Amino acid sequence: MKKLRATITDYFDKLNDRFSALPLRKQKQYTLYFFVGYLLLTAIVILKVWYDAGKSYKTIDIKHIENPVLKKKETPTSLQDTLILFKK
Repeated sequence: MKKLRATITDYFDKLNDRFSALPLRKQKQYTLYFFVGYLLLTAIVILKVWYDAGKSYKTIDIKHIENPVLKKKETPTSLQDTLILFKK
């Protein structure tokens, strides 16, 4: 785990060094692009949630919970018949 953490830290340090080596104008430009992308993604998610909430139905369907054990195929013999066979 320590090796993984060290590898990730080294990778981010290299990225930070590469970003710092860029001219200040390029740094601002990349920062602006990333911010605009984040803002656009946030706006899309908010609009999607707003749209889905607006078209939701006002009623709630309440259904009974079905037991999955009862849905299984039942054997042709009942439990009582099986117990009677073992008593003989």
